[in-house]
Amino acid sequence: MTDMSLNVGWIGCGRMGAAMAGRLLEAGFPLTAWNRTRSKAEALVPRGAAVADTIADLRGQDVVFTMVSTSADLTQVLLGEDGLLVAGENVPSVVVDCSTVSIEASAEVRAACEKRGVAFLAAPVSGNGKVAETGGLTLVASGPRATYDRVEALLAAIGKGVTYAGEGECARLVKIAHNLFLGVVTQSLAEITVLAEKGGVSRAAFLEFLNESVLGSVFTRYKTPAFVNLDYTPTFTPVLLRKDFDLGLAAARSLDVPMPLAAQTAQLVQASVGSGRIDEDFAILLDLQAAASGMVLESENADVTDGLGPAGE
Repeated sequence: MTDMSLNVGWIGCGRMGAAMAGRLLEAGFPLTAWNRTRSKAEALVPRGAAVADTIADLRGQDVVFTMVSTSADLTQVLLGEDGLLVAGENVPSVVVDCSTVSIEASAEVRAACEKRGVAFLAAPVSGNGKVAETGGLTLVASGPRATYDRVEALLAAIGKGVTYAGEGECARLVKIAHNLFLGVVTQSLAEITVLAEKGGVSRAAFLEFLNESVLGSVFTRYKTPAFVNLDYTPTFTPVLLRKDFDLGLAAARSLDVPMPLAAQTAQLVQASVGSGRIDEDFAILLDLQAAASGMVLESENADVTDGLGPAGE
């Protein structure tokens, strides 16, 4: 079987999942999608996807990807009533989960897959919907090496880089650690940006300098439009970030690793959730930091780039 002959099923067509599935379609892989809200899967039809009426319709696929929001969602679509692995003789050869879920949930699903003779690969991603659309995601995978080798071409089509981290659930720990760092960096970026502005420096000027320095990164550039123009169109919500901090601090407790900065940031993330602004981007940490500093921010309406396209896009 050649790589391009793999029939792919896809479960979860939210903004992130749809963008990732779209990358596979653009690469020429045949793909059948399912989503709880059918219209989200149907949005992929113009790009060449077929739509499954039920999850059970995906059991005959070679590889099925899952991209869902929570551990409970993953368990439901795979092991719940009418789930992918529950009934019927047919099962896919491989399940690849790209969600950010707990190590425990991943291990439970892996065991269920192995019981049904299905290979399971954990392959969480770094990035968001817009990054996915531009092919800028990075993925980390763990599970049997032979399974990784079989689906590596699929993973490579989704993003710009794939790392094989080893057996078992170690990819989950990598992603959880990544998202802890994401939150800590964002809070730190909010603090220094507010400091500069309260001292008379525009956010656009400060972040331009930072992004051109050794401390600048893909991420600081990506968050610059949100910070400068207060565009909090959600790419990742405070509620989702809180979930990842819960997972990360639980892992730290189990491994006896002190994480004082992450623990303090978790409280600030909780405050952002408590503010009620749960449908905005987690970059609202900037507003909360400004309020704590006696400031009310206004958009600077500046043409700044997110690093993924021309300024203003």
